[in-house]
Amino acid sequence: MAESMTVHGDVELLARAGHLFSSVREEFVCAARDLDTWPRPAARSRVRDSGATRVRKLLSPAALADEGGRAHLNELAARGARVRIAASGLLHETIIIDRRWAILAGADAPGGRAYTVTAAPTLVGGVHALFEAAWEAATDLASFLRGDQPQLDAGSRKVLRALGSGATDEAAARELGMSLRTYRRRVAELLDVLDAGSRFQAGVRAGELGLSG
Repeated sequence: MAESMTVHGDVELLARAGHLFSSVREEFVCAARDLDTWPRPAARSRVRDSGATRVRKLLSPAALADEGGRAHLNELAARGARVRIAASGLLHETIIIDRRWAILAGADAPGGRAYTVTAAPTLVGGVHALFEAAWEAATDLASFLRGDQPQLDAGSRKVLRALGSGATDEAAARELGMSLRTYRRRVAELLDVLDAGSRFQAGVRAGELGLSG
């Protein structure tokens, strides 16, 4: 295989670089925005059957959006993988294999994403350094689930859903059966809980944390 190459789509990635997933001997690290990012189950089964002694997964809070995702990550942790949750959404997905190979995912595209696969030492070393910086700033899965994720009661989730609908404050207050003053107070409280400076930021923050209205 060439030192660096670009492939298009998950099928070509697995066809031309799938053997790398089963070649892991020491460490497999992965940064991804959610659990549907990488080809599966083919790649996952190859990593599971490899000789990897250390597995680290760095994910966006959106990976915890549903019970299935949380259960999967807890299962990974129980099998010995180290899992951390980044403070915000991750824009680009990365896999590093034994610090010898790096696979970098491009943006979503109609014909499938492009992936750059490289063994160039300078590139792999630089990507690994960026991963380590993000890893150090992230929160361990168990700690995140214990309380780092804001807890919203039923009323707050209704307000969050109203914000997402784009309704005016007056219409939202009527829909929720509260006064305009109370609704706006609840919105202010929600922004404070989500550490958001605006209503738009609150929506973004809620999405990053996998919170639904």
